[in-house]
Amino acid sequence: MPPAIRQTITFDRGSENVCWKELEEEFSGLSCFFVHSYSSWERGTNENTNGLIRWYLPKGTNFVTIPDEELKAVEDALNNRPRKRLGFKTP
Repeated sequence: MPPAIRQTITFDRGSENVCWKELEEEFSGLSCFFVHSYSSWERGTNENTNGLIRWYLPKGTNFVTIPDEELKAVEDALNNRPRKRLGFKTP
């Protein structure tokens, strides 16, 4: 992830996120935050983006099996999608 967009990460309380301190140490300027248990609305943008990704890749998809070109195509499609919050401009 480019340093310019690597500012914060908001995690849920899953055990897969136990290495958050190492992330903060490895990536200068990165801050990690956690939502309250059973409060997915605290990560609204993330939850919305997950839904958009599911248009292209169904839940349960093993991302290791997806070619980099296909992941890049999904990334480009989402990054070039006009957003209401941005006055229908792209990010």
